[in-house]
Amino acid sequence: MSKKAYISRYLLIIKKLKANPYSTSEELLNSIENHLDYLQMQDDDLQIAFSKRTLQRDLREIRNALGIDIEYSKSQKGYFIRHNETENLNFQRMMEAFDMFNSLNLAQDLYPYIHLEKRRPQGTENLYGLLHAIKNKVQVKFTYQKFWEEEASQRLVEPYALKEFKNRWYIIAKDSKDDNIKSFALDRLTNLEVTAHKYNYPDDYSVEHNYRYCFGIISPNGSEPQNITLSFHPLQGKYIKTLPLHDTQEVLVDNEKEMKIKLKLCITHDLIMELLSFGANMKVIEPKSLADQIKQAHLNANNQY
Repeated sequence: MSKKAYISRYLLIIKKLKANPYSTSEELLNSIENHLDYLQMQDDDLQIAFSKRTLQRDLREIRNALGIDIEYSKSQKGYFIRHNETENLNFQRMMEAFDMFNSLNLAQDLYPYIHLEKRRPQGTENLYGLLHAIKNKVQVKFTYQKFWEEEASQRLVEPYALKEFKNRWYIIAKDSKDDNIKSFALDRLTNLEVTAHKYNYPDDYSVEHNYRYCFGIISPNGSEPQNITLSFHPLQGKYIKTLPLHDTQEVLVDNEKEMKIKLKLCITHDLIMELLSFGANMKVIEPKSLADQIKQAHLNANNQY
């Protein structure tokens, strides 16, 4: 069987358990049998009878290859995916990637009907090396070029986490230059060297906590989050509901006149740029200071024409 068919079968098992936790082995086998035509699209020579033994091997491979633990619950008499709240987002993104992988493979003869974004972020070739350094708590060296500076600089940092924002990747790290924790964009990072020098992760720092009330990559730098109320045109509001601006988003009003939401965020440049992108479809209700900034930015843009 081809590797594509194996991966497709693993995906079917995972999706079945995601939709129906505590499925029995018989239910999982039936699900695979019912999708045999789909699997044969991945491998024309596939003529295999699935068994409980095959299923157990698949579950082991899913754990080893994909890092997804599938366990059996004696009380519920079925299999389930074990992952905690922290792992949940990674699991969801992995599922999205699997779905896209399989869709593109199945549709490889339909390329005129699939239009992919041609823009691709630079620097992703360093993701593996940085993940290795983060996991093993070792320092890394690299050359970094800021857009607003002519000369590149050499950096030695302690990498703490990777963060994604608007199709760009950033490494959150403590810079040995001044011992401050900063974000470095991977598309401006070259000549990565993973050193053998170990570091101790600071007990008083948490990337998740530091960015809890932030939109984007800019850290709050000590500022406190504020309650923000936004009013959207009802049509624009439908998009905001299906892709919330932030996980603190709370819908206050949703009718034919407006969709009003409440957020709790630090006001940063990234947030302001996002709000400006909505143009006339959004109005800041509070705080007044944010409303004034958005208004002034629109006025400045208007004055250019």
